[in-house]
Parts: sequence; structure tokens; C-alpha cells
Amino acid sequence: MRRTDPEGHRPAPQTLPQGHGPVRYGPTLPDDGLPVLPELSAVLAAAAGRGGEEPVGGGAALIEAACGYWARRGLAVTGDRVTAGPGAPALLLALTAALGGDVLVPRPCPAWWAPYARLLGRPVFHVPTPAESGGVPDPYALLETVRRVREEGGDPRLLVLSIADDPTATVAPPELLHETVEAAAGEGLHLVSDETWRDTLHVPHGTVLLSPAEMLPDRVTVVMDLAGALLPAGWPAAVARFPEGDTGTALHARVLDVLTAMGARLAGPVAVTAGYALDEPEPVVVRREAAVRLHARVAAAAHTAVVVGGALARPPQAGRHLYADLEPLRAALGAQGVGDAQELEDLLGARLGMPAPGGHRFGDDLAALRVRLATGPLLGGTDEERLECLMSPAPLELPHVQRALMSLRSVLDDLRDDAQRWEPPR
Repeated sequence: MRRTDPEGHRPAPQTLPQGHGPVRYGPTLPDDGLPVLPELSAVLAAAAGRGGEEPVGGGAALIEAACGYWARRGLAVTGDRVTAGPGAPALLLALTAALGGDVLVPRPCPAWWAPYARLLGRPVFHVPTPAESGGVPDPYALLETVRRVREEGGDPRLLVLSIADDPTATVAPPELLHETVEAAAGEGLHLVSDETWRDTLHVPHGTVLLSPAEMLPDRVTVVMDLAGALLPAGWPAAVARFPEGDTGTALHARVLDVLTAMGARLAGPVAVTAGYALDEPEPVVVRREAAVRLHARVAAAAHTAVVVGGALARPPQAGRHLYADLEPLRAALGAQGVGDAQELEDLLGARLGMPAPGGHRFGDDLAALRVRLATGPLLGGTDEERLECLMSPAPLELPHVQRALMSLRSVLDDLRDDAQRWEPPR
């Protein structure tokens, strides 16, 4: 096994715009595409006069709001075990620096996980996920990876996973999660559970979602970026919940030291707005539930288009995206000069007029023809169109949504038809 994980990037064509190269371009979280909730804007505006610095780790009001948020989900915690930061990336960077050692992540995983470990000079090892879901490594593959890393002199200490996943939009079954958590605990790993998407389940009462912190309370740190379901992505805020016992106490202190050294404070007005959102007042809850229903419908329609078009995809269960595998269309894509995920990203991005980041952005194999498709761009091109989607009882029947889905179907249908022409005669 290599001591470093290959990036899997190809040289950037000279025609790519600035900021879109394989090194500089990292896919952002799938945006909800919706206008900012007026009540959130009002809270932010009211706090705009706050010019003082927010304490490192967040002020008392924000910490109390985060404690209440987790208590309502059966994860009670005291304020001395909660930290806030300007987005989940800053918190994960601080956690990685504080814990030391090598880092294990599932394959695929969010595009922003591995770069922060590499920034610190830490080797990153991708562990395969099972066929039924992403976000959580296969327990047997995890044990084998840990064994091989240690044989080569490595020091695996941290496993990062997600129960509701970007990029695959799946939710790990409780039995798989339990086996993986047990395997990680047996190997002495610390777990970071990215729960950014936990409040975006498409069928909230039909999908069982458990946090690893419920299974292993003394070895799991939970991180949640509020851009998942509570705040706009442009207002960066995230919270972390540290484990029980001496381990959690020491880790919390080290993370605060790192955040202090980074100057990673929330802006005061954003901290106030984050606290308001974490308290989950009625306007926030109503908007969140409506947005989840909307994206669930659009994601299901996009999934149907992908499958009918001859590609593969797990049914999306959470978030605002799906992960499509176009391997069955390789012959047709090859005829158009597409042989890997970067070339597929370029082709679909141009034809669909929306980002279609390749699987290599998420640590997947460059040679695999996989992309993440977001549902936000399918809601329309203006705030008025997107708000109409949110308010409509039948958003899939709106003309601008139909046009967007038709474009997706047309691109995939053309590739499917081309692939069938390329099939050898039986």
C-alpha cells in the first residue's frame, strides 16, 4: 500500500477557466438553490452592528443553542464539550491537527475531507464502502487497511465517516454502522462523524439514522456544518460535539488551541444567526422541511432520468444530490473522447450547463465514470423560479423544472442510444 494516497488528477486543459483546475477546483456542498429565509436575514441584519470579536469556539449563547439542538436528538451534551467554528472544514482541520497520526476516510467521501489532512502532511487512506451505501467504510476493509498501514510503519488514528453522505446521498444502515464502529474501536481509532446532512432525510420517518456517538460515546466527535440544513453556505458556521471522559476534555482543549492559532472565529452577526437557527424556531423548521420535500422530489426525478438513461445510481435518501455511475455508457462516451471522470465532468458540465463534478474529486477512481449531480441547479435560474418551486404543491410540473429535467434526460438518452449502437451484434 502506498504511504500517500494518489490525487488521481489529470493536467488541466488550458481552456479551463481560472479556479476550475483539478487542484484549485473543489466541489462545494450542494446548495439548496433557494432565497435566504427572511427571518434569518432579519436576525443577521439586526446583529450587523456587532463589531467585537466572537470568542474562539463560540460564545455562550451559540454553545447553549448547539447543546439544545443535540439534546433534542438524544445526544445530550454540556457546553464544555461543544465548539463552534467558521465552517466544518476549519473544525476538521483543527481536529486532525489535534489528534495526529494517519487518517482513514471512505471511498468516495466529501471533497474537502482529504485536502485538510494532506495540508498537515498526514497520509490519507481511502477505504472501500459496501454496495448498499456510502459514507461508512466496510468493516472488513477497514480492518485490512489498518493492518496494512501498520505493517508499513504507519500510525492510523482517525476515521472520518458520514451517516448521511455526500457524495452518494445514501444513509448507512444501523447494522453496518455498528459493525464499522466496533471495528474502529477495536483498533483504537478516534471517529469523527460528519452529520451535516442528518436533517435532510427524504423520508424522515422511514429511514433509521443513528449517530456513532450513540454507540461509542467516549471515542466519537460529531461535526455538523450548518450549511446542510440551517444556514446559507455563504454564512459559514459549524459546531462540534466532543466525546465524554478525559479523551473528550483533552481533545476539546487542543482543538481550541488550534482554532486560536488559526484565528478561526465566527463573525459576530453570523454567530447570532447560527444560534437562532440552532434553536429551531418555527420559521426555520418550516423552511427546512419544505426544502427537504422539494429536493427529495427533484432528486427522485433525477434518479429516474439517470436510470432510464442507462446509467446506475443508488436511490438518494438524503441531501440535495445523487451519485451517478455512467459505466454502462462507456462505449458511447469513449466515442466522444471520454475515458475518465475528469473528461466526463467536462462533457456533462458543458452539456447540462451545471456543475457535474467527477468522482475523482471525492477520492473515487479516476478511471471510473462517476459524477455527483446536484438538485439545486434544477430548480430554476432566478430566485423567483426557485421560490415558486418551494411554494408549489407540484414542483415537478413547473415549466422551468420540467425543462431542466428534460435536459438531463435528453443528454443521458442520447448517450444511451449511442451506447446501444455501439453494442456488438449478438
